[in-house]
Parts: sequence; C-alpha cells; structure tokens
Amino acid sequence: MGPLHALSDVHPDPRLGLVPVRDYRKNIHTLTILMYWLGAETAVLERDVHDLAQLDPNLAAKPVCQFLRARGLLVDDPDLHQDADLVWFKAAVDALPQPVASEVRVWVDVLRSQGRREGEFRSWDGIRRYLAYVQPVLSDWTASGVTTLREITQQQVEDAVNGLSGHARRQLAIVLRSLFRSLKQQRLVFRDPARNLPVGDLKGMPRSVPSDLLGGLLDHAATPLGRLTVALVAVHAVSGHGIRTIRTADVDLARGTVEIRRGLLRHTLCLEQFTHRLAAEWLAYRHRRWPASMNPHLLVSQKTALDPDQPAVNIGTLRRVLPKGVTLDGLRLDRILHEANECGDPLKLMRLFGITEKTAMHYVGVAHPEKTSRLLR
Repeated sequence: MGPLHALSDVHPDPRLGLVPVRDYRKNIHTLTILMYWLGAETAVLERDVHDLAQLDPNLAAKPVCQFLRARGLLVDDPDLHQDADLVWFKAAVDALPQPVASEVRVWVDVLRSQGRREGEFRSWDGIRRYLAYVQPVLSDWTASGVTTLREITQQQVEDAVNGLSGHARRQLAIVLRSLFRSLKQQRLVFRDPARNLPVGDLKGMPRSVPSDLLGGLLDHAATPLGRLTVALVAVHAVSGHGIRTIRTADVDLARGTVEIRRGLLRHTLCLEQFTHRLAAEWLAYRHRRWPASMNPHLLVSQKTALDPDQPAVNIGTLRRVLPKGVTLDGLRLDRILHEANECGDPLKLMRLFGITEKTAMHYVGVAHPEKTSRLLR
C-alpha cells in the first residue's frame, strides 16, 4: 500500500494549499479501491480512474490521477487531456445534422484563422461562448426542416433575435453576423442574410453604478482574489473574460505592468500604486496557499489551483466577489464612462482601456454631447 500510505501521511491543512477534509477522504477512498484491486506496484490506467469515479459521487478522479502521475504509477490517456471547450464544441456540432454541422465547422475554421483570409484568432473558450448563443437557433432551424444554412432568409435571422433584448439580443446578433459573414467569405452561401442585422452595441446611454454600492466594494471583497478582481474592473475596466485570461507570466511587478490577451492582440495595463500592491499581495498569497500549483493563470481558486488540466478560474467565482446589484460589466462600463466625463478625450480612453475608436467616441458623445453634436454625420 505504498501510494496509499504516502497520501495518508499528508494532512489536509488548508494553510498548506491542500484539499478540504471531505475531498481528502474521497481521494483516500478512491485510492483504497484501486490499490485493493490492482496492487500498489501496478501502473493504473487513467481512464480506469475516471470510469471508477463516475460510479460514485464519493470517489474522485483528477487529484488521484495527479498523485499517481507524480509517482510514476499512472498511464496517461491523451483523450482525457483535450481542451474542455474543444470537447464541448465537438459534441455540440456532432449533434447537428449534416450539412449544417459541416457549415458550422467551416465557420469555426475562420474563427481559428484557418479560412481563405487571415483574421483574428479566437480561442476555444471564445468559440464555445459563440456557439452557445447560436446553438438553440440552429436547433430550431433544423427542427423546422432547414437542411443547409444556404436556405436561411433575412426574415428568419430577424425572427431569431426579435424575441430577445439587451445583452442576449446583442450577443446573438454578433454571432449570427459572424456566422454568415464567414460562410459568405468561404463561398458556402450565396448571400449574407445577417448583413444588415443591427447589433445595437453602441445604442443607448451607459448607466453608472450607484455610488452607495461602489463605496463598499473593497469591504465586500474579503479575499486577496476578490480585492484584485475589484481593482482590475473598477480601476482598469478589464472585463471578466479578460481577467480570466491573464497569466502569471503577464504580470511584471518590477515594471508595474499587466498584459491583457485579446485574441492575437495585447493591451498593456500600467498599474498604479493601489492595484500594484493588490497584485503583489495576491501573488504572495497564491504562492503561500498553493505552492505546488502549476496553473499558469494569474487567478486560481481552490478548485483550479491544483487541477492538472490547468483551467481558468470560473466566471462565477469572480462575480461572487461583488455585492448584490453590481455586475462586472456594469462596473467596467461605469469606469469608462467616468473617465470619459473627466477627460473627454477618445484617444486617452483607447490607450487606457484598449477599446476601439468607435467605442471611445460613443462614450465621449454620451459624456459630452456638446462636443459631438456639431460633428458631420
């Protein structure tokens, strides 16, 4: 019982960055079963560990595999180490009938910069979010008798978004325009039915977050992760997705900079003293809490720090650091709007927040309508 004895010697002390007692017992239980049936000197197939864990919620797979791998007792299964978003994408597309499934794959090839023209490269997590928005629409179309996306009309595209509003409508419109623009570019459709579909991303006035809610943000964020998240959103207007993609290697405390990844593009944040201090505190806390973590992402949680798949922290973890009534998107927009009120300079907004010229002009127009009311249309 060599491996089991070794693991049982490890005390699940939270200060050491190890698992809680309940998860610790699940690991021991799983190892006990494996060692009983296979012996302590036999290499264990990774697939067998995962299959065993599926039989009972009181069994664990990933931490046990990590433990066995470190001791040379695990035979890795490459299929289990595929990108989780890629696996989800394959399953979602395989559920679609042909040739719609093939057309969606061509669209994704374009998003991955593998089409006829070189474009902005998108990660699998971004593609998953795109497909998640359009998947119900594709299912409805195919269920109604559509056999290929060539048959989709402008009216059908408009009907797909007409029942939605706000963020959901905007995102679906963006995805539909991307889908049909890519298919037209690859010459799989004769016309683009979503070409004139209004996105509505720059319509309306951004709303400020109430000052009474803003005042207690740092008090509400009781952890180093929470305080750094608040600073990145409220001071530097980094989106929730942008925060999740920051890697530890992107942080340069000596120079006081953080690089934000946006596809192939990079936006460099210059940290002021407050955020610099919080970033240093978080890095020190992370190293002390999870010294064995190999996860490259800057922000990690109890669940992701020691996960061998090295996932990004869940967006729900970031949302929970904010009090009720405040959202990551709302806080980010409020920061940009505040800066637009202060300076009225679109170029400064672009440099500070890495936003496009069109978005910067929109915020300046909202904050200072007198500056743009006489511009030529």
